[in-house]
Amino acid sequence: MSNHSHRKIGVLALLGGAVLFSSYAFSPVPEQGTPQHENNLKVLPKDISHTELMQVMHSFEIALGYSCEDCHARSATDPNKLDFASEDNPKKGEALEMMKMVQKINEHSFEVKGDFKDNYLKSQYKVSCITCHNGHAEPAHTISIPIPDPRWEKK
Repeated sequence: MSNHSHRKIGVLALLGGAVLFSSYAFSPVPEQGTPQHENNLKVLPKDISHTELMQVMHSFEIALGYSCEDCHARSATDPNKLDFASEDNPKKGEALEMMKMVQKINEHSFEVKGDFKDNYLKSQYKVSCITCHNGHAEPAHTISIPIPDPRWEKK
């Protein structure tokens, strides 16, 4: 191959690289805070990050002893996946009402104002899911009281 051919290949490679670079360099950049997921959130903010959304959802799992499929319906097109936007599972509606209740209790009784997500993730709420559920799907409806120790009784 001649020196002239090497130059042509080098110039073509350089031009190809420049075209490729410019196609990425001048692409619109997603806005800061724009979620990288589609959602139909009603209590949590629409612009919640994926990480924050997962933190909230996983805390619900712990507080209720649930897993994702307890509140989210299966996908109609692929039963091995969940359809997070679907409203077909009534437990999802219950969870939304419970979130509103937690927010209302904390706002009215403890003067914790503002966004559910921020208050929940920063542990600002005095009452949260775990307060009543304590790791169970249904609240226990019992009050924990200490059993008297005979040593405490007056003689």
